[in-house]
Amino acid sequence: MHAHAPSLVSPVAVKPGYAERNRAYWRRNLAVCVFGSFTTLVSLSMLLPFLPLYVAQLGVKEPAQIVQWSAIAFGATFFGTAITAPLWGRLADRYGRKPMLVRAALGMAVVMSMLGLAENVTQLVLLRLAAGLIGGYASASIVMIGTQTPSDRAGWALGVLSTGALAGNLAGPLIGGFLPDLVGIRGAFFVGGAMIVVAAAATILLIREDFDRGTDAKRRPATEGPPAAAGKGGILAVLLLSAMMVLLANMSIEPIITIYIGHLGVPEHSQARVAGIVMAASALGSMLTAPRLGALADRIGSWNVIIGCLAATALVMIPQAWVKEWWQLAVLRGLMGMTIAGLLPSIAKLVRQAVDEHQSGRTLGYLQSAQFSGQVIGPLMGSQIAAYAGLRQVFWVTALLLLGCAALNRWAARRAALASASASA
Repeated sequence: MHAHAPSLVSPVAVKPGYAERNRAYWRRNLAVCVFGSFTTLVSLSMLLPFLPLYVAQLGVKEPAQIVQWSAIAFGATFFGTAITAPLWGRLADRYGRKPMLVRAALGMAVVMSMLGLAENVTQLVLLRLAAGLIGGYASASIVMIGTQTPSDRAGWALGVLSTGALAGNLAGPLIGGFLPDLVGIRGAFFVGGAMIVVAAAATILLIREDFDRGTDAKRRPATEGPPAAAGKGGILAVLLLSAMMVLLANMSIEPIITIYIGHLGVPEHSQARVAGIVMAASALGSMLTAPRLGALADRIGSWNVIIGCLAATALVMIPQAWVKEWWQLAVLRGLMGMTIAGLLPSIAKLVRQAVDEHQSGRTLGYLQSAQFSGQVIGPLMGSQIAAYAGLRQVFWVTALLLLGCAALNRWAARRAALASASASA
């Protein structure tokens, strides 16, 4: 009998997954993404104080039409982002996360500069829409950080990223308040474009990514992935609905806030300034707590943070209907910003964990689409409720929606726990 010769074929090495290969880069990438998100959102939001002036400069004369066109131009960007976020997420799964960041930064730099060359209000609206369709740097950042960061640090990292975006939305209108006096309204758009060019350069030079199309873009067999998608469809739907509710709750008061503070006795000449303070209070509150609540989700579980934050936000929303002074509203909006800040990082973490790596970009793209849908629906809902039921009822309706969403998340958390238990059995 012949002795069997030792096999010369070595076992095939299993290539590490995307998250494991990029673990060494996530901290530096997070810092660049925070800077880029801040810069791009400053550029997009800084036109708020002078947008009506620019609309009038472009030939619209009637005050009612100026307000209408300003609202359309402002909302066009969020509408565009809601449409294309899933597409960019799908392309991120196929070609890598860094190319999507570079595409967003360069595209927004060009469009932002072109806004300063608009000749009529139609061009302004179309360019704002293009900024949403082509851009989405903050959305692409969430896809990159959500897929690269170790799971035990994902909540904190996404909270820090959220703080950069919130800071951009807060600083943008403040910068836009004085920039036209220095460089003119059209010049302000060129300054915004130059700021995004800096973010694009930092992204190209500093972001690191190890992406292999041969493995990272390939659909894995069902046996290698997480539990069947059908079993998680309801859970993902609840998470996407919750993401929409975050922006809906925050934006439902925006169309009526100036009118509301007028009812609180604020003189007409001070209403715009006070409204800006009240609006900024929410973003400031969120900046203070977003990283802490994200880290808390890493410790006690994302579901607990989501349910608690939804309930707490609903409770803080109710007293806003009964304030007597504008500063009371500002304090309550600040507290609401603090409670609502834990939602998006925790939701993004759960969504990321619910799908396999090859689907993560597309799914996080749907998450961004849900968020921006809330940013469009919220003001529309708030204005309709105020028109037909009264200003104070906006707060009550929003609080009830938040409580209903908390109940849905409690159901989804139980269903997720049962699915996890059955999978490990």
